[in-house]
Amino acid sequence: MRAITYENTTTTLPGWVSTVHKDQPRGYAYANAGYNIHIYGKGDSLYTISTGLTASQGVAGVPVEDWAKKAFGSANPSLMQREVGEVIAGVWRPGLFTTTEIHQALQTSQYEQRTAEQALRILVEKLDEILLFIEPSPTGLKSYGHKTRELLILACTEVEDSWGRYLALAGHSTGRLTTNHYVRLLGPLHLAEYEIAFALFDGLPPLRPFHGWSSTSPTATLPWYDAYNKTKHDRATYFPLATLENCLHALAAAIAMFCARYSPFPLIAEQSSLSALVRQHITIQLRDPDLLSFYVPLISLPRTYTKNLICTGTSEFVAPWVQGPLVV
Repeated sequence: MRAITYENTTTTLPGWVSTVHKDQPRGYAYANAGYNIHIYGKGDSLYTISTGLTASQGVAGVPVEDWAKKAFGSANPSLMQREVGEVIAGVWRPGLFTTTEIHQALQTSQYEQRTAEQALRILVEKLDEILLFIEPSPTGLKSYGHKTRELLILACTEVEDSWGRYLALAGHSTGRLTTNHYVRLLGPLHLAEYEIAFALFDGLPPLRPFHGWSSTSPTATLPWYDAYNKTKHDRATYFPLATLENCLHALAAAIAMFCARYSPFPLIAEQSSLSALVRQHITIQLRDPDLLSFYVPLISLPRTYTKNLICTGTSEFVAPWVQGPLVV
């Protein structure tokens, strides 16, 4: 069973304000066990889909497409790619929101996540230290030195570690890996969608570290990674490539890889020193995401549940997520 997704254009929920669709412009709907179910979703930033806003109605036999049109003014409906309640192993997409469901769906642990957070926190703190000496200005972005080279190497090796883990998860042999192997992750992990903005840098546009990555030239199409390779192996010749700007791109890539594995929420919504640093300096969002690749939770309402059209939280009725294989 696959859900449909659409734009909400009206609100008909009894007892609710008539503008819910403006704050929650996306809908995801399917029929299950005699109920039609609609889950609201955001239409920007991280495109959050939360079971805290679930509408349902006991209308057995009424096609979900017709119901969504009448109740929510569904426009431009499309069929989702995956089955309701299914995720790709190890890959976060909107539809996973709470810490508990993320750990269950992506088969991560608190220890694994905290270890990854610690590695990322070190990178962010090193950037903070560099900014004590280099002004975050257009001129400063071109600055380079031993500290920027150190950060560039650390950030890129963290990205490489994440790439390698994903290839292992996909069943790839653990021989010598190159960007010819790593670039295969671009589509399955939706890496090109991640956009990272650094608030301290006036005039610096948001960074999309994997945008433009191509299998035809997998190293050169990641300029920050190409710079890392060159300055790591031949500092005397390529030291000037270890710029602060390349550091920012590499750090943005490390953040994107963290989000793909653990979601962005530990970085923006938790009470931790890393989350405080990120909220102060960094903004994370998805740019032009593939809406049809999002995950839709499987909600199984009990037979005694009201048949009336209502909107409420349904987290207690969400079935455990099922993992599909990661194919690269």
